[in-house]
Amino acid sequence: MSSPIFLSLVLFFASSLFLQGALGEIVCEDLPTEVCSFSIASSGKRCLLENYENNNGNTGYQCTTSQVMVERMSEYIETDECVKACGVDRNSVGISSDTLLEPQSVSKICSPTCYQSCPNIVDLYFNLAAAEGVFLPDLCEKQRSNPHRAMIELLSSGAAAGPAASENLAGAPAPVSI
Repeated sequence: MSSPIFLSLVLFFASSLFLQGALGEIVCEDLPTEVCSFSIASSGKRCLLENYENNNGNTGYQCTTSQVMVERMSEYIETDECVKACGVDRNSVGISSDTLLEPQSVSKICSPTCYQSCPNIVDLYFNLAAAEGVFLPDLCEKQRSNPHRAMIELLSSGAAAGPAASENLAGAPAPVSI
C-alpha cells in the first residue's frame, strides 16, 4: 500500500505539471494592460503599453512586444511593490529618458528600496541612461551625495539635453523612447 505522503507528492507533482501547462508562456499581447508595463515576455523581450484609436474614434490601450531584449530575465511581471518603490507608472504609454531629468524620479530609482530590490526596473533605466551617455551607478552615487549637483552635471554634460538646450544643439540625440 502507498503511504499518504507518497500519494500527496504524486498528486502535487501532477498538479504542478498541469498548472505549468495551463499557464504557459508570458506573451505580451495576452497580458492585461494593468500589468503590461515593466513586464518581460518568455522570449526575453520587454512588454510595452501602447495606445490606439478604435473604429469609434475612442482611445484604447494594448500590450505589445517591443524589440528590446532583456539579457538576464524572462517571464517576469514586475511587482506592485517595485513599481511603488521606484516611482514608476504602469499606465504610462512608452517610456522616455526624460525621466532622468526629474530629480524626484532619479531619487526614487536610486533609492536603496528600488536600486537594490528591483533589478528589472533598474536594468531598464540603466539602459535608458546609457543611451544618453550616462552611467546610472555614477548618477545614483551623485544623487545620494549631492542631488542638486547631480542634476547640474547631467544637464551640463549634454547627454540629456532639456527642451531649451535641444533648440541650441543641432543634431543632438533625441530622448530614447521604448
